[in-house]
Amino acid sequence: MINHLIPNSDQPVVVFWFRRDLRLHDNTGLFHALQQPLPVLPVFIFDVNILEDLNDRRDRRVDFIHRALQDMQRQLLPLKKSLLVFHGRPLEVFRQLLQQANVAAVFTNRDYEPYALQRDAAVGRLLQEQGIAWHTFKDHIILEANEVLKDDGSPYVVYTPYSKKWKEVVREQDLRHFPSEKYLSRLLTTEPLPIPSLKELGFEPTDVQVPPKQVSKELLRNYARVRDIPAAQGTSRMSVHLRFGTVSIRELMRQAQQESPKYANELIWREFYSYILQHFPRVVTSSFREEYDRIVWRNQPEEFAAWCEGRTGFPIVDAGMRELNATSYMHNRVRMITASFLTKDLLIDWRWGEAYFAARLLDFELASNNGGWQWAASCGVDGAPYFRIFNPSEQQRRFDPQGAYVRQWVPELGTDKYPPPIVDHHAARQRALDTYARYLGRLTP
Repeated sequence: MINHLIPNSDQPVVVFWFRRDLRLHDNTGLFHALQQPLPVLPVFIFDVNILEDLNDRRDRRVDFIHRALQDMQRQLLPLKKSLLVFHGRPLEVFRQLLQQANVAAVFTNRDYEPYALQRDAAVGRLLQEQGIAWHTFKDHIILEANEVLKDDGSPYVVYTPYSKKWKEVVREQDLRHFPSEKYLSRLLTTEPLPIPSLKELGFEPTDVQVPPKQVSKELLRNYARVRDIPAAQGTSRMSVHLRFGTVSIRELMRQAQQESPKYANELIWREFYSYILQHFPRVVTSSFREEYDRIVWRNQPEEFAAWCEGRTGFPIVDAGMRELNATSYMHNRVRMITASFLTKDLLIDWRWGEAYFAARLLDFELASNNGGWQWAASCGVDGAPYFRIFNPSEQQRRFDPQGAYVRQWVPELGTDKYPPPIVDHHAARQRALDTYARYLGRLTP
């Protein structure tokens, strides 16, 4: 029952629905909700529609979300405020909420993934039927799909002109701070409400490592120089915080613009992939460059298993896959190497690799994961040319010259316990060139 949580269940309230914005500060939708004259009920829903698709009961992402909610709850308790956390299907939760509370309006931040759009459309219809206002805001990204367009109104499909236009149209107000943290006293005052335990959700605690929420000036100033070295602590590790909104993208971009243009460009890449997903949702299941869907992939299950388990006989590839399996993280340069190896050396459908990453990455974000995999397979927007095929040994020599990263994850290297290469790279490269050329009708360079 919900009504016992509200001191006067007849009292009108505004609901703020947290999703991928799990923070109390600089939260656009929360800020606007708190400007209303009514008390605000902060709600989060562990969405059964999403949780049912997770096969691993020790999924680190569920644990990360759970910890983020507990952290928010700790910040609210001294103020005699509390989150209201549900476990169910959003439409059913809102039906229950509307029956048991006098909801005047619902505020939330927009999400652009296909399932989220369907979910929000259904909830929006329910609210409209009840005459309840439904307010959504931009928070997860800085510029939405309709804010960066060519002069003729069509979308960009190449990063460089997109990024130039992005920098032209972005305004100070797009990067403003929304001081939601200053108005938390306007949340509904209530007794502390328990957050469902992981066990109640059907999951178990994990060893998830939560990166710091701050990026040092030193890291950003050195970012362009060391970001491609997997053994170095040269990346921000902000991707998981951006995925779940535990940091503000606006705050991070302001810092990047001051300290590291290169890092700012990487944040714009994230915007670009979200932009592509918004304009071309078909990329979720098919190649952006539709002719690439003509390719007949080899899709050898035993080779895919070797790739997944980090036993391909290519040390930099195996190190990356083992890091992923052990930590739910992989360095970005190594993501590119492992994806190129799967799609080009093994000629395995990029969707197989995308799905494997989607199941295991702590920072999994549909737009970025899809965009990165299609880039590697040469079938996406602004993808690597199909004849660009990473040489794993050369990549290792360039980016892990001392072997520190490989030794960390492949300690048996150099012994008879380490498997031989499952393919000859030079022969596999030629096979890839021939295959792409055959199905695309192009000459091999």
